[in-house]
Amino acid sequence: MKKHFLLWVILLAGCASQYELLLRSGDADLKYQKAFEYYNAGKYSRAMELFGQILLVNRGTSRDDSVQYYLGLSQYYGGYPEEAENTFDQFAQIFPRSPFTEKARFLRIECLYGMTYRWELDQLPSYTAISVISEYLYDYPNSEFEESCRKKWDELNERIEKKSFESAKLYYKVEDYKAAAYALKNVLRDNPDNRYREEIMYYVVAANYKYAVNSISYRQRERFLSVIDSYYNFVSEFPESKYMNEVEGMFKRAQKATGREKEQAIVE
Repeated sequence: MKKHFLLWVILLAGCASQYELLLRSGDADLKYQKAFEYYNAGKYSRAMELFGQILLVNRGTSRDDSVQYYLGLSQYYGGYPEEAENTFDQFAQIFPRSPFTEKARFLRIECLYGMTYRWELDQLPSYTAISVISEYLYDYPNSEFEESCRKKWDELNERIEKKSFESAKLYYKVEDYKAAAYALKNVLRDNPDNRYREEIMYYVVAANYKYAVNSISYRQRERFLSVIDSYYNFVSEFPESKYMNEVEGMFKRAQKATGREKEQAIVE
């Protein structure tokens, strides 16, 4: 049993030493052959090392795009998304007409998407990914990866829109109602189609209302007028909103405070 174990250790050591010898070898053709063998066997770290070594040697040859593309694939499947993203980006710039280019650009999107964060965190990587996805869909409108790209595009935009909304709403939560109303309106000014538009407009009404209620008496009338304006804006767009009971209550209080009790709430 011990003899078999020792033999197994020796064989493993022999295999490792052969790979080390290959790395130190100057035989680019052998490295090219072995790199593909390792890649096809799923040994991506070894393939990545070998493709990286012969990258410059094959520059300008018929193997050039294959070496760089499979270097990116080895990095991608080997669990190095940042390196793969950079390799695929360079590949697309150097070989815009290669048969590998469309797939390389899609895999770059996969890498960028994988490096984005949930909505609570920094969304700069999401903006980068969205930009690259938009360029890809423009260049390849009939791509087999179109549906996947559009799903990623929509999800990333949802994160950005939620981040904008929640960041503005934070002022409301800490009871800085003047800043909340201003920030929430800026969210819609920057992106009128924000999918949280109804909630944002509700919080504009609520922030204006609470700002007016908590104001000193001689400032209240003008601030309740802002409540009325924001109420009309809200109900004109969302007459059947789940927030209608709340905003109507604020509206009636604002009417009373401004001497407009006879005005009727707009209810469809």
